[in-house]
Amino acid sequence: MISNVPNIKHTDSKNFFLMAGPCAIEGEDIALRIAEQIVTVTDRLNIPYIFKGSYKKANRSRIDSFTGIGDEKALKILARISKEFGVPTVTDIHESDEAEMAAEYVDVLQIPAFLCRQTDLLIAAAKTGKTVNIKKGQFLSASSMKFAVDKVKDSGNNNVILTDRGNTFGYQDLIVDYRNIPEMRSFGVPVVMDCTHSLQQPNQTSGVTGGKPQLIETIAKAAIAVGADGLFIETHPEPENAKSDGANMLHLTLLEELLEKLIRVRQAVL
Repeated sequence: MISNVPNIKHTDSKNFFLMAGPCAIEGEDIALRIAEQIVTVTDRLNIPYIFKGSYKKANRSRIDSFTGIGDEKALKILARISKEFGVPTVTDIHESDEAEMAAEYVDVLQIPAFLCRQTDLLIAAAKTGKTVNIKKGQFLSASSMKFAVDKVKDSGNNNVILTDRGNTFGYQDLIVDYRNIPEMRSFGVPVVMDCTHSLQQPNQTSGVTGGKPQLIETIAKAAIAVGADGLFIETHPEPENAKSDGANMLHLTLLEELLEKLIRVRQAVL
């Protein structure tokens, strides 16, 4: 299901694939350390792996929130991770003119959920020839995402992934509708469950997004049980000190045990 992503390891694996890494590229040393630990685990468990890191954060609650260390600097770190560890990388883009630039450094271009209806952005991403991972808008039904897929495919690119990240529930919470996964898989593209952003509690009065990371395992298990092709997990060695989205991240030390549990769930439902 993910053969369209170059350099992916373990393409013959019956496991789910994993997109994981920090929310944002905070610096070279910590990014390399996170990548090394995840690669060690995924290699041992035979899990296809894509390193995730945003080179820039555009959707922030407050003007003083962390947005990045510099576009080119962060993109070069992503390229180094790909070269050193032999894994593909994925990063967000926010404007149409970012697509070509980011495509020079990464293997997968990710469309943030709030931007999944932006036609020009989807077309620009598609025209790079890179795999395009589109996050389902919190405000959309699963069936609506067919049109996002069509925009990419009609632009000459069949390499599409869809990622669910929950639906808006009230004003400051999200809920996962697991009917979304089989419905989006019916479009003939791989479907991923974002196990960390789906536990966000946005729009807090502090201006800092909250979260419920203690439920990451619950979300992930349920997603695998209903047939998700892949999982998206943001992880960090010190979530409490992460510069973006620390409140809903998985502590890096917990990743290996979680993946081992999820493999057993996968084997049970195959």
